[in-house]
Amino acid sequence: MDQEITENSTADFDKEVDWLIAGAGAAGMTGAVVAHQLGGSVLVVEKEPLFGGTTAKSGGVAWIPGNHRQAEVGISDTVEEGYSYLKGLIGDSVADARVRAYAEQARDMLQFMMNHSHVDYTALPEYMDYYETVPGYKTGGRSMDPGTISLRSLGPEGRHIRIGHYDDLLMPFNITVQEGRKLGDMNLGSYITGIKLMLRYLLDVPARLRKDRDNRLTLGTALVAKLRRSLMDRDIPVWLNTPMQELLTESGRIIGAVVDHEGRSLRIRARRGVLLATGGFSQNAALRQQHQQAPIGADWSASAPGASGDGILMGQRVGAALDFMGSAWWSPTYIIPDGRVVALIAGKSNPGSIMVNTLGKRFANEAQPYEDLVKAQYASNARGEQSIPCYLLFDAAHRRRYPIGHIKPGKVADDSSIPRDYFDTGLLTVAPTLAELADKLGMDAETLESTVARFNEHARRGEDPEFGRGESEHDRYYADKRVGPNPSLAPLDEAPYYALLCHPGDLDTKGGLACDEFGRVLNEDGSPIAGLYAAGNTSAAVMGDTYPGAGATIGSAMTFAYIAARHAFEG
Repeated sequence: MDQEITENSTADFDKEVDWLIAGAGAAGMTGAVVAHQLGGSVLVVEKEPLFGGTTAKSGGVAWIPGNHRQAEVGISDTVEEGYSYLKGLIGDSVADARVRAYAEQARDMLQFMMNHSHVDYTALPEYMDYYETVPGYKTGGRSMDPGTISLRSLGPEGRHIRIGHYDDLLMPFNITVQEGRKLGDMNLGSYITGIKLMLRYLLDVPARLRKDRDNRLTLGTALVAKLRRSLMDRDIPVWLNTPMQELLTESGRIIGAVVDHEGRSLRIRARRGVLLATGGFSQNAALRQQHQQAPIGADWSASAPGASGDGILMGQRVGAALDFMGSAWWSPTYIIPDGRVVALIAGKSNPGSIMVNTLGKRFANEAQPYEDLVKAQYASNARGEQSIPCYLLFDAAHRRRYPIGHIKPGKVADDSSIPRDYFDTGLLTVAPTLAELADKLGMDAETLESTVARFNEHARRGEDPEFGRGESEHDRYYADKRVGPNPSLAPLDEAPYYALLCHPGDLDTKGGLACDEFGRVLNEDGSPIAGLYAAGNTSAAVMGDTYPGAGATIGSAMTFAYIAARHAFEG
């Protein structure tokens, strides 16, 4: 039970600040910058030995409707259009005031952070929203790239940054979203881009002599590095290895927390409030099994290891309501033999591949938004179609031309370069015929052959009458525009054949503490708990059970941290 503090015991605190934050990811560090700029003293505590959380493992993209940088790439957008799009997706599942707060204040947050921190987002003109039939949809510009920063700018603190999602997997150098797009085109421009990036990497002689990773940070790692540098500039302390243990209350108000720091249990008073930004509960198998659809666990999540629901549980203990606990930011994932979990965001859409269940049948449009694909996988499995796990099937032509997750294209690195344990563990399976592949996977050979033959017949005509693959702008974005008439479709007809074992994973969970439009945590009766705020995946997603576009997770996390800090300091 969280401690009740009497009026006479306030002198018993070990430290006092205006704003106490649990979690050093995008939400927590944004909230710290805003509170400090508004004149507050701030302390950030992070239970992990590294800062960055799941944000550092992500693409770092933020979805910001009506942002001030869209005009630079020729895109017109308004807050009202952003609200219409969100409302069309979310409906009444989230309070209208909370949806409006995000639509109206996301761009204000971005402008604030670009004025008062190292954060510097640029609009991505071709990175479209995910649902083109919803009013307010935009073909690009709302999803934004966080840019780059040198790891050296952090000095010794750089040793404590969480490593990004693909670091040291696909390439030795880091890439931005736009650079990744160019490399993915696999044309002359791709090779020129790749050569420039490799030369820049190799010419960083001091780093190469020390065998360091690429000092040019990109994606989510760049975002958290920029935020951490901003906190360093302001002398805002970040206590690593410091879990928040419990919240402290006084007359129904949250007035601080107990933290475990350097072997001591410290009582921290927070005069303006506590912001919980500890991430979701994706790494907590017991909570997932309690709230989410089976089969589920913590093994398939690409989130940071610290996402175990600490903030959610602390909020519950002081009476907070929960919402959307059955939801997650779903994405297919696969597990490398060394235990790392990789999200399969883009590698499922290129021509010459399909996904099949363990019966050897397709179950969904593989190129659709990653969240929808996992939802379709669960729905198929619930119908008894044995779709968990599933396999990404591709032929030799696909293997030669395209990366598969972090695995380089065959024309760059052939099968002999793939670690042997990828095959030994069943992550990858290869066979000279579909029948032999089916036998290795425990499928009926005739069923798999029939599935592929039916797909091939239509793919040659650029059609997918079964699932409509390649019909939307989203499907075509991640595909090969050199292939026609449908850039996402080509037959699987060149031996050998491959299968990648995939799971219904996620980037983190969406469910958490119910919050209002000010980021205040709500009681079961819908009233706010004074002094307690939440942002990021500790809070129930403002998106509800939807995923409007790339960066919706980080965009909403930063926005509600901004809103919460302003409410705590400005009322």
